[in-house]
Amino acid sequence: MKKQFLLVILACFIAISGTANVRLPNILGSHMVLQQKSTVKLWGWASPGEKISIKVGWDNTTYQTQATNDAKWITEIKTPEAGGSYSITLQGNNTIILEDVLIGEVWVCGGQSNMEWSGTQNLQESKDEAPNATNNKIRLFYVAKSTSAFPQENAEGKWVVCSPEEMIKFSAIGYFFGKNLNQKLNTPIGLINSNWGGTPAETWSPEYVINNDKIIKKGSEQLSASQGWPHKTALAYNAMIYPITNYSIAGAIWYQGESNVKTYYAYEKLFTGMIDAWRQQWNKNFPFYFVQIAPFSYGFKNVGALLRETQTKSAQHPNTGMVVVTDLVPDTTNIHPTLKIAVAKRLSDLALNETYGFTDIACQSPVYSNHNIEKDKIKIQFSNASNGLMVKGDKISSFEIAGEDKIFFPAQAKIEGNTVVVSNKNIKSPVAVRFAFNNTAILNLFNKEGLPVNLFRTDDWEMDTSAIKK
Repeated sequence: MKKQFLLVILACFIAISGTANVRLPNILGSHMVLQQKSTVKLWGWASPGEKISIKVGWDNTTYQTQATNDAKWITEIKTPEAGGSYSITLQGNNTIILEDVLIGEVWVCGGQSNMEWSGTQNLQESKDEAPNATNNKIRLFYVAKSTSAFPQENAEGKWVVCSPEEMIKFSAIGYFFGKNLNQKLNTPIGLINSNWGGTPAETWSPEYVINNDKIIKKGSEQLSASQGWPHKTALAYNAMIYPITNYSIAGAIWYQGESNVKTYYAYEKLFTGMIDAWRQQWNKNFPFYFVQIAPFSYGFKNVGALLRETQTKSAQHPNTGMVVVTDLVPDTTNIHPTLKIAVAKRLSDLALNETYGFTDIACQSPVYSNHNIEKDKIKIQFSNASNGLMVKGDKISSFEIAGEDKIFFPAQAKIEGNTVVVSNKNIKSPVAVRFAFNNTAILNLFNKEGLPVNLFRTDDWEMDTSAIKK
């Protein structure tokens, strides 16, 4: 009898100790921003079969869900228009109360160091802004740097209210982008900082993107290991993107490509494949706006221009947009241009126009449309220049012109409305023209709205990408 009693006590102890508390991933927490006017997911872990009730502060509905046999649970909840703050109460074997939750617009800020750069990297624009950065309507989530060979279900980080102390270590471009949206939309903004300096796009892409395409795979195999950051396929995606893909977002901004210049030939397929993979995992065709890499003196000829060319082609991908920053570079020997406020404004102008309907905001740089050869001159037409073009300085720089011998010479350029006429007195029968097609060209040709003309070339001739001799 005594033995049976002890067995009953032991069984009760096992049952009690086996009861797990309701748990949430780190991306779900107090001070978070949930995407407005949407159906958002809440999810986590609990004892198998455990029933969970959820009450939200913006309506009277009590949502019910139950953990599956693998101790996971997930449910969907409708959000109202922007506002707050609200609380969310989750009741299972334990109670979790999330406080100070806002409803607004949520954006992911991804890429490598030019997106990561902040006041902690001694960026003066962030340091100057920090004392004025207290803003209860901007919330920040910094995904901790991590890697994994397999997709993870949780990422380190927590939501914080924007303050001088938090803003100074957050992405400068991300913060100023969010600030601009907050001011124009008068809406709470949530920013998820998931980036890592030095990383190639391969590490932000799931494995199937690379393995299913021979060109992308060839490029990934040519990447070399570097100290301080991962380079292998999917390592950052698995640990820093996949865990947040249940979290509803409005869109993503991206600044990356410097680590892929030597494999520029694979970048368009890689980059657009990455975008599609993110959208598939989020189950949403969200807008994806990115920054074209800036002029920099890479150790190989023309690779920066060729990567910018592939980024230009990538901007034709559905629901994407690219901002050109080739005029915002004080020093082409510094791979981290310091003028982040202006870059963020171009990104936020793109989002305000394309995503939020402020069509009066100019957001598109002029791009090459077509050209006509007229005797010894080439006349170039541009899109996104309907109000005309302008030059900052005495004369237009960075145009080159070539004849049938494929040898390029500097060209004289003259604006005629929304076209440019180029020539060189020594070339009587020109066949091709290039604009800013090298690593370090800083542009001074703009549309009347002040946005720089994008680089281009009218030829498809082989480019010299040999190492630059020191």
